Amino acid sequence: MKLAMLLVDNQAQLGWVGDRWIVNLPALADRLWGREDERRLILGLGLDMILKADGVGALREAVYALDKAVGGLDYVHVRYPDLVFDRDAAPLLHPIIAPSKIIGIGLNYRDHCEEQHVEPPERPTVFAKFPSALLPPGGVIQWSREITRQVDYEAELAVIIGRVARNVKAAEAYYYVFGYTAANDVSARDLQFAEKQWVRSKSLDTFAPLGPWVVTQDEIGDPMNLGIRSLVNGEVRQDSRTENMIFGVPELIEFLSHSFTLLPGDIILTGTPAGVGIFRDPPLLLQDGDTVTVEIEKIGRLTNTCRER
Repeated sequence: MKLAMLLVDNQAQLGWVGDRWIVNLPALADRLWGREDERRLILGLGLDMILKADGVGALREAVYALDKAVGGLDYVHVRYPDLVFDRDAAPLLHPIIAPSKIIGIGLNYRDHCEEQHVEPPERPTVFAKFPSALLPPGGVIQWSREITRQVDYEAELAVIIGRVARNVKAAEAYYYVFGYTAANDVSARDLQFAEKQWVRSKSLDTFAPLGPWVVTQDEIGDPMNLGIRSLVNGEVRQDSRTENMIFGVPELIEFLSHSFTLLPGDIILTGTPAGVGIFRDPPLLLQDGDTVTVEIEKIGRLTNTCRER
């Protein structure tokens, strides 16, 4: 499944994503079942709230029941056109609204280490990114010149945790993954290099674009064999594959869950490949008016514009 969060009449609504359309799931359930149906109740929750309520099984059953009732997602726009958005023009929110934490992993692609002329780390480099930095697809990455003058992009595969995970073994890690989405770990490089830790440089408001939707683990299959790119104003800046990670998704979940509990809805940003702006010659950092896109195979495109205040 592909699941999004939509902004409809100033309310967050769960969206069912197809090849061309996104369906407002609670509204469709209202039309078919009525508001008191238990299946409608689970669909009325945000995606991260469903995860926290251990409601993934109920969610799947509800979506499959709707699928059967309407004859497939592609027919919904014919029967209920008022409940459908064009996938490329839908009013999307970031798919996880309020995670307990966003965990970043630095220096996790071999080519990214090479472009910095540093040795690959012997264990994951972990930092925190505040949830208040989250930004939806189409949102504006903003910064003040009084705070930073070196804003950079980082295309990343984001892992969405689906179950409480503590002391997990790598061989069992995928059991705890709900799905994946794209992220841009926007970074203020001047702050990052001037300070001993990275939290402020990575957590300025709007510095965590996420989306466009979550693709469930079963649909992705192997997350360690996906193409990942970033583009600025249509120009490819990063172009790699997740197989180039130093520590893969299972190893990261094992490492992290032995240090602290991973909760449903938590987000792990798995690192970025070579091609970031600061290490180009000359540097190519984000500028006012730029458009930056993160593109990940089997997931889609996350696009945001930039504004310097």
